[in-house]
Amino acid sequence: MDTTALFRATLVGTALQLTMILIGHLSPGLLQGNFFPITGTFLGGVTGFLCGRWAAGGRMGQNAAAGATAGGIAGVLGAAVSAALGDVPLSTIGIAGASTVVTGAIGGVLGKALGPKR
Repeated sequence: MDTTALFRATLVGTALQLTMILIGHLSPGLLQGNFFPITGTFLGGVTGFLCGRWAAGGRMGQNAAAGATAGGIAGVLGAAVSAALGDVPLSTIGIAGASTVVTGAIGGVLGKALGPKR
């Protein structure tokens, strides 16, 4: 597992998740719909994709695991901040963690498959 790619993707993914939380918090109308679940899950996939794309070497399984880790960490941190702000219930942290782990793994595989050949 490429720890540099994992670290970079986790940082970028967390920044994206926190940006989404800020937008949602400042625009209460977005909380009425599915803004957080859809966007947050999508961002988990983007985080995993970046991790897979930036990873040097590794097999698909390793990139799936790294993408799942990066996406899950970013998703849980974003959901925790959102819960702390009172925008979502505390149970959302677990749901967000699970969904971003899955999409992060898918993104990690896609990032590796579509990334530059090394």
